[in-house]
Amino acid sequence: MGMGIQAFSTIKKIELSEKDKIYDIAVIGGGLAGLTLAIQSANAGYQTILFEKESYPFHKVCGEYISMESYDFLSQCGVPLQEWDLPMISKLHISDCEGKLYEFRLPLGGFGISRFKLDHTLATIAKQKQVELCEETKVEDVLFQNDLFTIDTKNKKYTAKLVAGSFGKRSNLDIKWGRKFSLKSKNRLNNYIGVKYHIKYDIAKDLIALHNFQNGYCGISKIEDDICCVCYLTTADQLSYAGNTIEKLEATVLSKNQALAEIFSKAQFLYEKPLTIAQISFDQKEQVENHLLMVGDAAGLITPLCGNGMSMAMHASSLAFQQMKLFLEGSITRKQMEKQYSKFWKKQFSKRLAIGRLVQSFFGNPFVTRIFLSTISKTPRLANWLIRQTHGSSFS
Repeated sequence: MGMGIQAFSTIKKIELSEKDKIYDIAVIGGGLAGLTLAIQSANAGYQTILFEKESYPFHKVCGEYISMESYDFLSQCGVPLQEWDLPMISKLHISDCEGKLYEFRLPLGGFGISRFKLDHTLATIAKQKQVELCEETKVEDVLFQNDLFTIDTKNKKYTAKLVAGSFGKRSNLDIKWGRKFSLKSKNRLNNYIGVKYHIKYDIAKDLIALHNFQNGYCGISKIEDDICCVCYLTTADQLSYAGNTIEKLEATVLSKNQALAEIFSKAQFLYEKPLTIAQISFDQKEQVENHLLMVGDAAGLITPLCGNGMSMAMHASSLAFQQMKLFLEGSITRKQMEKQYSKFWKKQFSKRLAIGRLVQSFFGNPFVTRIFLSTISKTPRLANWLIRQTHGSSFS
């Protein structure tokens, strides 16, 4: 046991009484990684608590395409995917900034589903598994002392043996703890915004399309109920040049791509206004921060054009739980758990992230994008290799 105090902000004194409940695993953040980790923990009989600042169901800025590597895992978590008759996606279309289209096949393929439906289903399953799910609860700080964690929320403190950080792309805790990526000055990897809509639009159910524009790209694919998800990524500077107005950005920049011009002029938009997120960073992150195991986007974010960030998040939850279970069983020490999780995470995902950053560097510039797409369209083996490098195999 460590006798010193390791705090993320100010040092506080922890006083535990015998009546205080000590959870085996606490999860901060109820996205795909957090919910699937909590379900795995509950299935193994561990006392589990999860904190989510929102209330289910809710929408998230997300491309809503999941590669098939996660299908069996989600089914094992209790999600009735086969019953939902979801769009099964096997084709990829990519257009350059002017709208010229290039066609590819997805070797593994994927399926479309909204985060609204999937996260809500997983949250319901977690509750059924006796996970203590604290919705509308924002974690303000976490403190590690004497081999236990104290989780501070506005109204109450909680104690746990293990804590996983699954709080997304950027949170108040990243800033409070001074995580390295959050302190970096603006660069080509960390100053992005994301915008998402649900629309009614005629697109094949087996297709995902990525349409490029100046300094960004937009994905569209079918999800449940014959709805399409449209989600695009661009730089904060690009939005600033458009007067910080999304409507002007779409009219003056995105619509230079003929395919996007048609979508934005003909589609029936189902949101009154788009969902947005800012300060997206693709900089490298640490997988363990002050004894918390980071999962999902909190551990590392792959570029959306690679299309499998959600699968990575869930796979990371599986890797994390394997090590947490060994620790709780007394088979390994905390130090070994942290070291092994980081090692396995990097072995599984570091190459994917590097390839994703490389591929993203070829998009956004009209000339470079056109040359890159023309080259890989003429060399199917190269295209298939690149796609395979950013996807994994089934991990159930």
